[in-house]
Amino acid sequence: MDDCIFCKIIKGEIPSERLYEDEKMIVIRDISPKAKVHILMIPKEHYADITCLDEKRAADLAECLLKLNGLQERLGISKGFRLVVNRGASAGQTVFHLHIHILSGSKMPGF
Repeated sequence: MDDCIFCKIIKGEIPSERLYEDEKMIVIRDISPKAKVHILMIPKEHYADITCLDEKRAADLAECLLKLNGLQERLGISKGFRLVVNRGASAGQTVFHLHIHILSGSKMPGF
């Protein structure tokens, strides 16, 4: 997508510190953190949200999530983390390219 900020970051058109990258995803810091550690896992394929998953996208997303196990130390989330996926503007989604918020670094409220 030409106007998608995450697609522009993935293409290198907008600079961003990449904490991790492979052929299917990038992991970057959120520019408006809601926790001590707030990073984004962004699939490289553009699709708007979690409801756009088909079998291939679901398998790709599962592969990305499985990589978290080996990345915990590197990402600073080894003591625990929360995953958040917003779907739609009323749920807080502001960039309509699927991404997963990874929050860590302090006790999460509500638990």
